[in-house]
Amino acid sequence: MTIRKYNDTDSNEILKLLRLNTPQYFALSEETDLIYYLENHAHNFYVAIEANKILGCGGFNLADDKSVMRISWDIVHPSSQGMGVGTGLTLFRIKKIKEIESIKTISVRTSQHVYKFYERFGFEIKEKVKDFWAPGFDMYRMECSVDSINGEL
Repeated sequence: MTIRKYNDTDSNEILKLLRLNTPQYFALSEETDLIYYLENHAHNFYVAIEANKILGCGGFNLADDKSVMRISWDIVHPSSQGMGVGTGLTLFRIKKIKEIESIKTISVRTSQHVYKFYERFGFEIKEKVKDFWAPGFDMYRMECSVDSINGEL
């Protein structure tokens, strides 16, 4: 598996990944949010590729608090889930984030369906908001200090 920076020509494949994971992990209404993100905030967005096929994607962006970096839009093809793609993308981004000295905390907003994945890296739940993205899609805001995050799974 190779991880490379996202480019605009990847957008259709990224949207296909989202659709393959809807409604199990994403609400139908989130597609509009992803399109906006890709068009406006994909400066640190990456794709995992094998045999010229995008297996997964994910990014990170600065939160309002300039010492917090937020992991965003983790999506893995259903046939590649449980095979290390999500872990590889997360470890890759943690390494990149750790290179930025001003960042003290890494945050992720996820759902009740996926939060246990992030616990493996040392993220702890800080907030839960019921039906945040859509009915049945609660938001779990999780955080971990850069110094204590497990970036070596």
